[in-house]
Amino acid sequence: MDLILDGLVGYSLRGRPRGRAAQLIAWANAQAAPTLSLDVPSGFDAANGNILDPAMVADATLTLALPKRGLMAAALAQAVGALYLADISVPPGLYARLPEPLAVPPFATGDILRLLRPGEAA
Repeated sequence: MDLILDGLVGYSLRGRPRGRAAQLIAWANAQAAPTLSLDVPSGFDAANGNILDPAMVADATLTLALPKRGLMAAALAQAVGALYLADISVPPGLYARLPEPLAVPPFATGDILRLLRPGEAA
């Protein structure tokens, strides 16, 4: 196996993974292949950065549109892995209309950007 692609449980996680999702997370974590998580690692609460049990241990995470607050914590780097941000063509005006307006991520340099956490080297 060359790569495990994790998209089991995403941003809208409510409570810890159970049933088949929990079994698949345990299986994936036991494999030697690297894991790429889409948006957030399954079992990870992106809003507050809590890692639930079970949770995917990702070698890299490709988050979509905006970096989720919980993914940026240096203490969670082992669970999230290398962090990347992908452009999914969100109109720039939507970023300005958020309750806390945000600057448009600098996607002019590419469709996928490497995000560095505080204190992390490139």
